[in-house]
Amino acid sequence: MQMNSQVNFSSISANLNSIPVLNGTNFKEWKENILITLGCMDLDLALRVGQPASLTDGSTQDERRYYEKWDRSNRLSLMIIKRGIPESFRGAVSDEVTNAKDFLSEIEKRFVKSDKAEISMLLKDFTSKRYSGKGNIREYIMEMSYIVSRLKTLKIEISEDVLVHIVLNSLPIAFDSFKVSYNCQKEKWSLNELISYCVQEEERMKQNKIESAHLASTSKDKGKKRKRTPIKNEAAQ
Repeated sequence: MQMNSQVNFSSISANLNSIPVLNGTNFKEWKENILITLGCMDLDLALRVGQPASLTDGSTQDERRYYEKWDRSNRLSLMIIKRGIPESFRGAVSDEVTNAKDFLSEIEKRFVKSDKAEISMLLKDFTSKRYSGKGNIREYIMEMSYIVSRLKTLKIEISEDVLVHIVLNSLPIAFDSFKVSYNCQKEKWSLNELISYCVQEEERMKQNKIESAHLASTSKDKGKKRKRTPIKNEAAQ
């Protein structure tokens, strides 16, 4: 029994320690960690559903159990949320706000970035991004796709066709023949097809470099042997 208590305490402590302290510039990361932690601890009921009706003498056992579960979720959620906020920030929300969901909403109003500013930043990043050819093209395309998904949450829709074209245009000169090949086709590629074909093309180019380097090395070795041959002949004479 004591062992189970220690394990449970360690698990709770690990969950709480995974929540970064809110500093005014990390609100999204902070909120995401709050929601994940409360979800893993099965304490997020008060954040998902509204407060149930107050109990009365006529309340059923099921209603009482549900209310107690919601109330426990609300109290502990509020404690955990406040734990991740510096004391100087807590004063931004009135002490009269005792509902965890409302408290989180009030914090969000004060710390979330302007949608317009974020949209501008994401669009600038999306249109100026370039693949250097030295990394991992799969990861690069997934990063571009992630920017599109973030823009979608801000009500800016970028179609998959546009994403495919933007990605292709951002590839280096080494991919020029690959891009020409795509433009000559009637069929459009899906994002998954783009990733698959780009990975294949990058692997092909890497293999060609290896083979070219090997060929150059072999030719160099042959050249050295040819230069040495006359010396051996003269020595023999």
